[in-house]
Amino acid sequence: MTAWLTVAPGIHQRRYDPFDISIVVIEGADGLLLVDTRVQPSEAEELAADLADRFDRPVRWVVNTHAHFDHTFGNQVFGPGTATDAAIYGHANTFAHFAEFEAPRLAAWRADPSREPERQWADVVLTPPTHPLVEPFMLNLGDRLVELRPQPPAHTDTDLVLFVPGERVWILGDLIEESGPLMYGSGSYPLDWPGVLDDLVSAMRPGDRVVPGHGRVVDRAFVERQAAELALIADRFRVAYDVGLTPVEALAAHDDWSIPVDALGGAVERAFRMLDARGAAGD
Repeated sequence: MTAWLTVAPGIHQRRYDPFDISIVVIEGADGLLLVDTRVQPSEAEELAADLADRFDRPVRWVVNTHAHFDHTFGNQVFGPGTATDAAIYGHANTFAHFAEFEAPRLAAWRADPSREPERQWADVVLTPPTHPLVEPFMLNLGDRLVELRPQPPAHTDTDLVLFVPGERVWILGDLIEESGPLMYGSGSYPLDWPGVLDDLVSAMRPGDRVVPGHGRVVDRAFVERQAAELALIADRFRVAYDVGLTPVEALAAHDDWSIPVDALGGAVERAFRMLDARGAAGD
């Protein structure tokens, strides 16, 4: 766990273990906007205490950058019916993603507590957004505007980017990673992810500050490099598919992957399934 880092006036980041999760707070005259809520309720309660110690106003809004457990399983501590009773904003696909991925993941962990005995999975109540978004939305914090931008499928089909135009700060969640390799987690879109980052890069300026889902604050050039890295991987997957390689053969065809090969198995299999589906649909 690190101390709060001021990214720009009124915008603060703190990196929490485990997973080096990037939590962001945006101050407004009417309250605080909290970005992501950590891994489990006890961690979210620790976060709530840290917020109370550091800031002199309540959390009024929560925004989930995407649906994965390490960013949403603390929602219940801040959402409806709690003392905070914050509005929770997130991508409209979060409900479906929870049903397909996070709920089965949670059930499996609960069925075998020995897998992660330090976790309190029994305490988790899946808490989806109270304000699901399909289109961009401008959130007014009283004296500061924050743009919430649901993204096309990329890291997941629930990615949501925050942009604070007054300070030129972007909060991208796990669309980018700084403290570890990019992660093709559950529900990723390996072939489409690079183009989503390219579109975001085109909207950025060289001096903009960018907060990743994990790690230190970066800049436009960093996002551009990760977009190129993802594009190379996607291109290799397409070529391997077109020449009839299996997913295992596709990974064995190169020895210079920028991401550990054992982290690419699910990605190449998902990419091949998507190419199968697009071919069947005549795309």
